Amino acid sequence: MSVFQRIFPRSLYARAALILIVPVVAIQLVVSTAFIQRHYEGVTRQMTQGVAIDLGFLLAEIDAAGSLSEAQDRVPELADALAVTVTLPAGPTAPRQDRATALDLSGRVIIETLHAQLPALVAADVSDPERIVYLLFDSRYGAVQAQLSRRRMSASNPHQLLVLMIFTSILMTIIAYIFLRNQLRPITKLAQAAEDFGKGRPVSYRPRGALEVRAAGRAFLDMRARIDRQIEQRTLMLSGVSHDLRTPLTRLRLGLSLLPEDAEVAALQKDVAEMERMVDEFLAFVRGDAMEGSEPTDVVALVEGIVSRSGPSVRLTGVLGAAEPVQVRPQAVTRAVENLVENARRFGDMIEIRVDYQDSSLRIVVEDNGPGIPEGQREEALRPFTRLDVSRDPNRGGGVGLGLSIASDIALSHGGALRLSKSERLGGLRAELVIAR
Repeated sequence: MSVFQRIFPRSLYARAALILIVPVVAIQLVVSTAFIQRHYEGVTRQMTQGVAIDLGFLLAEIDAAGSLSEAQDRVPELADALAVTVTLPAGPTAPRQDRATALDLSGRVIIETLHAQLPALVAADVSDPERIVYLLFDSRYGAVQAQLSRRRMSASNPHQLLVLMIFTSILMTIIAYIFLRNQLRPITKLAQAAEDFGKGRPVSYRPRGALEVRAAGRAFLDMRARIDRQIEQRTLMLSGVSHDLRTPLTRLRLGLSLLPEDAEVAALQKDVAEMERMVDEFLAFVRGDAMEGSEPTDVVALVEGIVSRSGPSVRLTGVLGAAEPVQVRPQAVTRAVENLVENARRFGDMIEIRVDYQDSSLRIVVEDNGPGIPEGQREEALRPFTRLDVSRDPNRGGGVGLGLSIASDIALSHGGALRLSKSERLGGLRAELVIAR
C-alpha cells in the first residue's frame, strides 16, 4: 500500500467530505488571495498617493521658507492641519532604511508608492505595531522626520473579508455535509443490511434515498427474498427426501435383524449403517442449518461441551480475549466444530482447540498431530465430496468428503472463512474457523 493510499480516507463519508471540502477551500483561497492582492493593493496605492500629496506640500513649504527658523515656525501649523507630525531637523529615532515585516504586503505597496511619488524620501518604516509610519526626507534645511497614522494609507480591516469568507465557507460546508450525509446514509444502511444478511442475520430494511439507491435497495430485497425462498423450498424438499430414504433403510435394518446372525448378515447391517451415515452427512451438507436463527451464544461453553463429548484426546488449551456472547447460529457452529474435531480424530490422537476473541471476528482453532494436508491440496480439501487419499474411503472408516465442506459453508454463512494450514505446535493440520462479529 502506497503512502497516498494510507493517507487517503477509506470510508465513504470521509471520502465524500474530502471531495466536498477540498474544492471549496481551494476556490476560497484562490479567490481571496487574488481579491486581496488586487483590490486592497489598489486601495492602498490610491490612499498613499493622497497622503503623498500632503507630504509633498509640506516639503515644498519647508523648501520655500527663507530660513530654518521660518520653516520651523510655518510647518507645524500646516502639519497639524494635515494630521502629520513633522520634526525639523530629524531626531535620532528617524528611520535610516526602508523597513516592513515579512508578511506585510500592503506595507511594501506603501513604501513603493511613497518612493515613486516623493523623490526626496530617504527611508520609510511601516513595521511599527501601533500602525505608525515613520518617514525620513531630504530638504533644503537638512533631514526632515515625519510620522503619521498608517490608517490614512491602507485599509485597517482586510481581515474582516477573510473572516467573512471563512465563516461562510464553514457554514456552507456544514450545510452541504448534512445534505450529503442524508444521501449517503441509505447507501450505508444498504451495505449494513447486505453484510448482516451475509452473516446469517437478516435485519429489516426499507429502501430510501435517491432513485438509484432505492432501485439498488429494491433489487437487494428481491434477491434476499429469492434466496430465502430457495433455502426454504430446498429444506422442505430435503425433509421429504430424508423421510423417503430413511423409511426403506429402516425396513432393511428391521429385516436384517430378523435373519439369523452370520457374517453376511453382519456385513449387510454394516452397509445399512454406513448408508444411513452417508445420508445424514449429505443432508447436513445441503441443509447447512440455513433456517436456524442466530442468537447470542456462549461459544466457550459450546466448545467445552464438544470437548467433553469427544474423549480424552481432545482438550481446550485456552481462551484468548474477552469471552462474551457472540451472535451465531449455535447448532451450525456446533456441527462445524464437531466436523473439524472428527476430521482431526480420524488422523491424529492429540487434538487441541483454542478460542480467540478478536475485535471483528471470533476464531476457533483446531490442531492435531496427524499427517496434515499438503499445501497444494488444502483448497481442494474444502470442496464437497473430496477424498484426498484411500485412508479417507468410507468403506475403510473414512468420511464421505463433506466434513470440511460443511464447516467451510457454515463459516461463510457467518461472514467468515475456514483456513487450513500446518500446525506449528503439533505438526499436523491446523483448521481455523473464522466467524465475523
